[in-house]
Amino acid sequence: MTAAAMDGEPPAGTAGTGTDLAKPPVNEPREPEQFLMQTPQGNPLLLSHTLQELLSKDSVQVELIPEKKGLFLKHVEYEVSSKRFKCSVYRRYNDFVVFHEMLLQKFPYRMVPALPPKRMLGADREFIESRRRALKRFINLVARHPPFSEDVLLKLFLSFSGSDVQNKLRELVQGVGDEFLTCKLATQAKDFLPSDIQAQFAASRELIRNIYNSFYKLRDRAERIASRAIDNASDLLIFGKELSALGSDTTPLPSWAALNNSTWGTLKQALKGLSVEFALLADKAVQQGKQEENDVVEKLNLFLDLLQSYKDLCERHEKGVLHKHQRALHKYSMMKKQMMSATVQNKEPESVEQLESRIVEQENAILTMELRNYFSLYCLHQETQLIHIYLPLTSHILGAFVNSQIQGHKEMSKVWNELKPKLSCLFMGSSNMPTPPLSPPEGNFFSN
Repeated sequence: MTAAAMDGEPPAGTAGTGTDLAKPPVNEPREPEQFLMQTPQGNPLLLSHTLQELLSKDSVQVELIPEKKGLFLKHVEYEVSSKRFKCSVYRRYNDFVVFHEMLLQKFPYRMVPALPPKRMLGADREFIESRRRALKRFINLVARHPPFSEDVLLKLFLSFSGSDVQNKLRELVQGVGDEFLTCKLATQAKDFLPSDIQAQFAASRELIRNIYNSFYKLRDRAERIASRAIDNASDLLIFGKELSALGSDTTPLPSWAALNNSTWGTLKQALKGLSVEFALLADKAVQQGKQEENDVVEKLNLFLDLLQSYKDLCERHEKGVLHKHQRALHKYSMMKKQMMSATVQNKEPESVEQLESRIVEQENAILTMELRNYFSLYCLHQETQLIHIYLPLTSHILGAFVNSQIQGHKEMSKVWNELKPKLSCLFMGSSNMPTPPLSPPEGNFFSN
């Protein structure tokens, strides 16, 4: 079912029909202001978004569709349904890869979440499901990121149903330039940055690294809790089946035990009927485990993906624009030394003029690198704010965990309480009177 169908509205198109669904104006020029985040008046550096506003931008579903056989190998396709654009499209993993590459090319100074790994030979269903979940987290983070959510790249990826989506994505980026060239505030970024931006950047990076490490451990524990619930379900189901098998045993009763024939028959009948309740208990445990996987583990993974994209962005800043700026300065210093040497040695005027021209070009390159460095810090400042806007997601996650535990224990407790009266016949003596108590006295089984 498409997102439109779930909303009770007619879909804008059908996936895989070969026609465009609300096709974005690929060649329509865009004003630089459209790339700006929502900011308070007078201060473009500060963001005014709330978590609810970000989450309500879109909700994208990514579902597996039946595998199709390629020429040599099977390939997996996904149905991607956007609530915002009210349509569904088919996408392959390589479509996500190109989309990811174009986002990085156009927004090198923003948090672009990483993609899950490419499929390996012999990949099993568990890997495919894990990758589907990761792709869903990726596209939802992108669809809710302020600059990305208003960009034509996202609209095309979520609504274009033609067969050449990868080429269309590349065409949108070709010749446009990155965000530094399209944002009208790029060259003024330094004016909006606090004087201690470097210290703030270092402190924020350390804080987010610590938050990431803590959430990583929380996610691992949440996975183990959910896994134990599913393992518990399997054990309960097997426990019930074994009781049923014991109650269904048809082995003749030995003659020396014939006096207890009626007792054993009653016990077998009671044991056989208990498997239904244990199957129900197993089903409740599975439901709890699955709910915790979806509502707790996946939300933790979503936040971890966001935090990891911030860490990757910090690394790109240091190894990218900052490193290039330092190299440009070093090159400029070497040119100045060459110029001084040429002047001292009275070299030909033509060679001196060429060197002067190269120095001017290098000065312009350094200026551009400096502007890019400040714009990168400007974007980092805003991305840091986005991380903090997402932090209240923690209360959503904890609430989902607590509710799951309460609901799960409540439902299982109800089944256990319904099961308890059915055990009474297991303690009936030959006089058809109950043999109390249900629990043996302490030391009864182990006294000498």
